[in-house]
Amino acid sequence: MTNSVTGELAGLELPVRRGCPFAPPAEYERLREQAPISKVRLVSGAEAWWVSGHEEGRAILADSRFSSDRRKDGFPILDRDPATREWLRRQPPAMIGMDGAEHSAARRPVIGDFTVKRLAAMRPRIQEIVDRFIDDMLATGERPVDLVQALSLPVPSLVICELLGAPYEDHDYFQSRTTAAIRRASPSEERQRAFAELHAYIDNLITRKESGPGDDLFSRQIARQRAEGALDHKSLVSMAMLLLVAGHETTANMISLGVIALLSHPRQLALIQADPSRTPMAVEELLRYFAIADLVTSRVATEDVRIGGVNIKAGEGVVVSGLSANWDPAVFKDPATLNVEREARHHLAFGFGPHQCLGQNLARMELQIVFDTLFRRIPTLRLAAPVDDLPFKTDAGIYGAYELPVTW
Repeated sequence: MTNSVTGELAGLELPVRRGCPFAPPAEYERLREQAPISKVRLVSGAEAWWVSGHEEGRAILADSRFSSDRRKDGFPILDRDPATREWLRRQPPAMIGMDGAEHSAARRPVIGDFTVKRLAAMRPRIQEIVDRFIDDMLATGERPVDLVQALSLPVPSLVICELLGAPYEDHDYFQSRTTAAIRRASPSEERQRAFAELHAYIDNLITRKESGPGDDLFSRQIARQRAEGALDHKSLVSMAMLLLVAGHETTANMISLGVIALLSHPRQLALIQADPSRTPMAVEELLRYFAIADLVTSRVATEDVRIGGVNIKAGEGVVVSGLSANWDPAVFKDPATLNVEREARHHLAFGFGPHQCLGQNLARMELQIVFDTLFRRIPTLRLAAPVDDLPFKTDAGIYGAYELPVTW
């Protein structure tokens, strides 16, 4: 069976840039209505299966017959430049690009640093960090304040630096390199250069840790490998690249977007201000609503699979759109309505299955602390520019806002 898009969608290239900051592209809804799994053309020119349905997306992400290995033929790399696609395929696999036993072996050693018990011990320190940056906001005499630079970026950057053992004074450098590397609108040479510079920085950081370890995740991994008799520098660098970038970029963007959404929906904000026990549920709803890392759930079939009424052949690429799945009305009633009392924890914002985000509970905790503290300490906070005038990251691999002027 072949579910090819028809009518006005037939010439569509995916993914489509977001237009309205509070909704997926309209084409995604029409695709989902047409079929939960459709054969489409990607912006790279390749054909792949586009998965819009929540049930079908979860099934694929949990199925070991779909590979995350970006080096395999048919894997859907979403880049227009053939040279960039080829360069990406040549990169050594990171944890998110591994399968089966290899993936489990890479993931297992770091799980201990993200357990509920260890994260609970971090809560007082994260609260201190949030209060420190809000203190700085309140102390400034300038208005408006760019919340991205004042709070959204520095909080998760400092948290992940302390967890991993990276110097916080370097955060401006690795943040600028990360931004350049994931900005789709940047020339491919610039993106590759940013990636190489970030890799060199982390390679040097791990080398220093090998000579002078401390009390941090990187040092514990070095000690573990030495105890096992095989220090693998390259694997440590690969892991560090993933954790350092993913550990601050996604959470920073969700802080900004969450603030924009709550300030734009004052009745929803009032609910969590009146009862902070609602904040964890509000965080889940905001994660569902925005699904900022929408396309990290790409896969390639390693054998013929029939799923969702569609025959997917070995070697065919599959893109699970978390954004579309999170707005599936069959699962989330009235998905366009932001509802902080919705039971939305089964969203796909953190993926699903074996590759579900390792740091998801750390991100949840940071978001809860930031939203509770910010709106309690600055109850008159408001946007200093219309939402339509804000510079959103429609040209980046991770959605967010470049700037967020606020006042009070």
